[in-house]
Amino acid sequence: MNLSVRRRTLALAGTVLAGLLAGAVPATAEEAGVAAAPDISVANVKQHLADLQSIATANGGNRAHGRAGYKASIDFVKAKLDAAGFTTTVQTFTYNGTTGYNLIADWPGGDTNQVVMAGAHLDSVTSGPGINDNGSGSAAILETALAVSRAGYQPAKHLRFAWWGAEELGLVGSRYYVNNLPSTERAKISGYLNFDMIGSPNPGYFVYDDDPVIEKTFKDYFAGLGVPTEIETEGDGRSDHASFKNVGIPVGGLFTGASRTKTSAQVQKWGGTTTAFDRCYHSSCDTTANINDTALDRNSDAVAHAIWTLSSGTTPPPGKVFENTTDVSIPDNGAAVTSSVAVTGITGNAPSSLPVGVDIIHTWRGDLVVDLVAPDGTVYNLKPYSSSDSADNVQTTYSVNASSEVANGTWRLRVQDRAAQDTGYINGFKLTFP
Repeated sequence: MNLSVRRRTLALAGTVLAGLLAGAVPATAEEAGVAAAPDISVANVKQHLADLQSIATANGGNRAHGRAGYKASIDFVKAKLDAAGFTTTVQTFTYNGTTGYNLIADWPGGDTNQVVMAGAHLDSVTSGPGINDNGSGSAAILETALAVSRAGYQPAKHLRFAWWGAEELGLVGSRYYVNNLPSTERAKISGYLNFDMIGSPNPGYFVYDDDPVIEKTFKDYFAGLGVPTEIETEGDGRSDHASFKNVGIPVGGLFTGASRTKTSAQVQKWGGTTTAFDRCYHSSCDTTANINDTALDRNSDAVAHAIWTLSSGTTPPPGKVFENTTDVSIPDNGAAVTSSVAVTGITGNAPSSLPVGVDIIHTWRGDLVVDLVAPDGTVYNLKPYSSSDSADNVQTTYSVNASSEVANGTWRLRVQDRAAQDTGYINGFKLTFP
């Protein structure tokens, strides 16, 4: 989990995603014609972690970018995937004068115009072996990939797994991959799932809230276990999903907490103590002893559940899209402007998870306050002002609980620039109704 970058930017539990989106919930996976994900062996995941620990121990105690331990980690994962029948590619890049590596693994078959991608950063910080951060995510997606091979899984969509380099230095590897991916290839990625720190010793169960469909996939899994979840906020924009989210690719993922202190309410919910979720975050003690087996087991199964669910079947109908692509200039440090869409033909109220697609081009997005204004004038804040958010552009999909609003009528995206010296415009705005 990168600390310095800010906003750069299981078995199926009685439901499957295709049925949910179609409005009919099948009673079992078999009724839906979808194979249930296999149980992921936590013993196997822990063996991968032990192997990564051994690699770090043999190479100066870490697996950091530019160090021998990182290249040995890449070679270790690649050998496993090659033997399992994956098509692997090692992508090189240069950062701080040293060579870095991303590992991309494609499972043959599936519709290559619809790619479900899962990734985790494989590098550690220089101060330790990085077993929770992020051997845990790396090992979980490795074992899930191997389970795909063992099952001979033939999904409708194409599966791709990735292990990123130099995340700890600013999402360098994943950003390089995305920036060098042609726009036609970016458009083929139907979802990117990120797993960064999923075995914290004092764990919470956090779900990214970026894409409504992916979010629901994970929440449904944990609900089936009776495990409550919370929206992930501590690492938002600080891990590799930001590289994908910033170019409009739907993202989601899981997280068990880093340096923030678990609250008393969270202890009541999940157990543990009112201390850091991971007391060894970015430290030498982030070893194989720094893992909660239960959290690692649950999250590894959730990884497989999401991969199987999101890659099976065909893409469901996108629903009714109401979009305005007329450019609207945003005055520098001036009055609010709006882009409007007229929603018609929808029965009843808006959904509880209304996708609001926002495409704003701006040279300092922290200056912006972005709101959704319902037909009756109710305001839903999508993005607050933040003087420290120095990234450019706002290109993402928000989820709004608009269930109290009548769907039909004129909805407005309202944007105001509240600081001087940077300019931009609304490039597009859309609402998607099921």
